[in-house]
Amino acid sequence: MELDLVEISPTAQPPVCKIVDFQKFLYQQKKKSKEIRAKTTKVVIKEIRFGPNTDEHDYNFKLKHAMNFLEDGSKVKAYVFFRGRSIIYKEQGEELLKKFVADLEEYGKVEQEPKLEGKRMIMMFAPKSSKKKV
Repeated sequence: MELDLVEISPTAQPPVCKIVDFQKFLYQQKKKSKEIRAKTTKVVIKEIRFGPNTDEHDYNFKLKHAMNFLEDGSKVKAYVFFRGRSIIYKEQGEELLKKFVADLEEYGKVEQEPKLEGKRMIMMFAPKSSKKKV
């Protein structure tokens, strides 16, 4: 009949075997794994960069981008980059990020509080609704 004896569960007592077409069995396993991989969602992280002295217009422009990213279902990584001696303005950077949190309150939730890493103060946002626009 051109079928193969395939061991399904070798750890069971007694071991479980099936008589199947081995090539078809491999094909079905590959198909299942491909289907599972296709169903998983990929996390997209968009970055938004500020300076400690970012102007109001620039801030609003970047805020609109962040709103769009969160509505599309992407995560947003907002950070204030301190260049040279501007590291002395840490408070301004933190205030800027707190204002950013207040403005994005209805679009996303804070995933990571502002944290200073080297010359960057980083903050992460996750979208509130899991709906994704198509």
